[in-house]
Amino acid sequence: MADDPAPTDPPPADPPLADPPPAGAGPGRERVAAGLAGLARLDRGAGEIPALVPAATVVVLRDGADGLEVLMVRRSSSLAFAGGMWVFPGGRLDPDDHRRAGTTPPDPDADPDELLAAARHAAAREAEEEAGITVDPTGLVPFSHWTPPARPGRRFSTWFFVTAATGADGGTVQVDGGEITEHRWVRPADAHRERDEGRIELTPPTWISLWALLDHGDVRGALAATAARHPERFATRIAIVGDEVHALYTGDVAYDLVADAETAATRPGPRHRLRMGAGPWVYERDR
Repeated sequence: MADDPAPTDPPPADPPLADPPPAGAGPGRERVAAGLAGLARLDRGAGEIPALVPAATVVVLRDGADGLEVLMVRRSSSLAFAGGMWVFPGGRLDPDDHRRAGTTPPDPDADPDELLAAARHAAAREAEEEAGITVDPTGLVPFSHWTPPARPGRRFSTWFFVTAATGADGGTVQVDGGEITEHRWVRPADAHRERDEGRIELTPPTWISLWALLDHGDVRGALAATAARHPERFATRIAIVGDEVHALYTGDVAYDLVADAETAATRPGPRHRLRMGAGPWVYERDR
């Protein structure tokens, strides 16, 4: 991890990720509903389950005027995967990432730890390609690992890393204008609020990653807390409860009852799930 920079005045706050919706309207609500319907079908699709595609994402942090801020980029709405979503810079591992790491590309279904060294280089490369910023792969702190539900269609097995931005203000960010159309520095709580208001779209891994940063007031604290624990593994399963989609994770009462997940999800017992409906999303977790 790089030495902490000398104290400086905090950078000015960025504008919100999107303009506020008109009174009585809910821009994005239709897309949110469609997205939830898609999530509901994740564990119900028919067809061959494809191999996982190794990928990496980097959560870049800076100290803003009002607290910790995260760099987020918006994917082009024309993209088939997560089109229009606000995400962290990232993408699939390339052969060059393995070359730089001195590793050999393993079987796609290999243990994520076997991919960790190459994933660092992939995260750094994607930060440069998508946001024009330089990230030292050796300074990336493993944050979490995500595996999607077993379903037909593209599936990414993704390492998430966290790191401090270079320079007090995060440096100059320049998106590629192709896959990535916009960028913002935003406080985690503000990103959650704008999603709940229907102004932006987030994936469940992005939402939970932001949640994990809510209690950290600055970069130093966030990096220290992340380095002090083992990166958590999230392997998602899906259940429908009423008009909500529940993303289930290890430790939830319904997690291992896949055949009866919808019924089991209503039972009393330990909770580890993200509840996604038309209103604010709720992360339930018994610690």
